[in-house]
Amino acid sequence: MKSAVLSAVAFASLALATNASAEDLVFTLNNNTDYTLMEFYASPTDVSNWEEDILGADVLGTGQSVQITIADGRSTCDYDLRMVFDDGDIVEDAANLCETGSYTVE
Repeated sequence: MKSAVLSAVAFASLALATNASAEDLVFTLNNNTDYTLMEFYASPTDVSNWEEDILGADVLGTGQSVQITIADGRSTCDYDLRMVFDDGDIVEDAANLCETGSYTVE
């Protein structure tokens, strides 16, 4: 089973922002699993529902990284994360994305 581990920097919701502001959260999402990441959700811990799939029509292959910007106007750092892989596994975790600057799935 895959486990989620915090790592270095960057993932951005490209559809949400063209200009970065002080509230934008930028981090790197790293996929260090043997599976393709099909869906990625990041919702503030105080939100009861998952927000939209940040990857949208894109996927994150094995060994790939992507910079993500969450430009939702919030000033939160604590996010619940949900990852859906091509083999059907779903991994959920929580992270302070401001402290780490990145998130690695291993």
